[in-house]
Amino acid sequence: MKEKKSRFETEVIHAGYQEEQYHGSLVPPIYQSSTFTFSNAEQGEKRFAGEDKGYIYSRLGNPTVKILEDRIAMLEKGEAALAFSSGMAAVSAALSDLTKSGDHILCSQGIYGCTFGLLQLFKEKYQISHDFSAMDSIESLKKEIKPNTAVIYIETPINPTMKLVDLEMAVNAAKERGIPVVVDNTFCSPYLQTPITKGCDVVIHSATKFICGHGDVVAGVVVGKKEWIERVSRTTQKDMGGIMSPFDAWLLLRGLKTLPVRMDRHSENASKLFAFLKHHPKIDTIYYPGDQENPDFSIMQKQMRQPGGMISFSVKGTKETAQQFMNQLKLIKIAVSLGDPETLIQHPASMTHAVIPEDERLKMGIENTLLRLSVGLEAWEDIKEDLEQALEKI
Repeated sequence: MKEKKSRFETEVIHAGYQEEQYHGSLVPPIYQSSTFTFSNAEQGEKRFAGEDKGYIYSRLGNPTVKILEDRIAMLEKGEAALAFSSGMAAVSAALSDLTKSGDHILCSQGIYGCTFGLLQLFKEKYQISHDFSAMDSIESLKKEIKPNTAVIYIETPINPTMKLVDLEMAVNAAKERGIPVVVDNTFCSPYLQTPITKGCDVVIHSATKFICGHGDVVAGVVVGKKEWIERVSRTTQKDMGGIMSPFDAWLLLRGLKTLPVRMDRHSENASKLFAFLKHHPKIDTIYYPGDQENPDFSIMQKQMRQPGGMISFSVKGTKETAQQFMNQLKLIKIAVSLGDPETLIQHPASMTHAVIPEDERLKMGIENTLLRLSVGLEAWEDIKEDLEQALEKI
């Protein structure tokens, strides 16, 4: 008899953990140990040779971290996952493994500022070049793929412009050349979007954000084929050392249990705030995947469960106007993360994307008046009232 497959809301609580293997503990235990003992010298030899699957040293694997990895892999519909000490450690490991000197990376038109910084480092130190693509049609994307393109790297929604990329289209363009498609899925979480089901090869998360959901962990995750994940674990992660601590894995497992409930609330609040902001006289432009007038709305309907909890908008005026608006907020906190219970706002041009030269930022659509709002779990009316009183003062 075929085992019944559980739904996402059940998997996020139970996947990857069998309590009978852990003395019946309902909550996964924290293996706060740097190293693990061997029964004898021969067992130690076998473990280092890969002939015995037991644990050796927590940089090479840890039981608490493994439960998290298995759970996220199942949620993302991937074969395996690997947990890291930060989102950028995950990005660095994935791109380091998939490229070599002389290769080329084709990126979506807009990426996180630190990912941009990493690409610049690759270019200057290792001669790995990169270009940005609008990725708005399969024809244009195919033309931008070079003979030495080794990776297609996508954020969707793009941080912070909220532009969407059609993942199936990107996969179809990449398949002809056998190029892996890597997707940063941080803004969606596996609850809203599963790129692997669209044919993508690798999914990356800054688990600091929606996966954690409580603003108390810095972490990253990579999901992909089992053989590839094992290779990254044995080489890039082992030797560069960007591992996750057992306690952070335990906190993420706790946060994950409420992911569907939280994402529903983030999305519901965001949709109501978008309706308020869209026609406000002091808002110039607004970027939100759930906007039916947005040219990417059909992509959202095709590959996302809901529009999510992120909104970006430009206020009318100057950079100083945008900063004045932020300084008038009372409930909403000025901070650069996202996915927390608290509503957060930041100014990408001078904060998360400040490392990107101004001409590049403007090409990406990151203007000096652009603000990024991570909608929290508070009563939406209270968030609206705070936005309203701050807008009245500019």
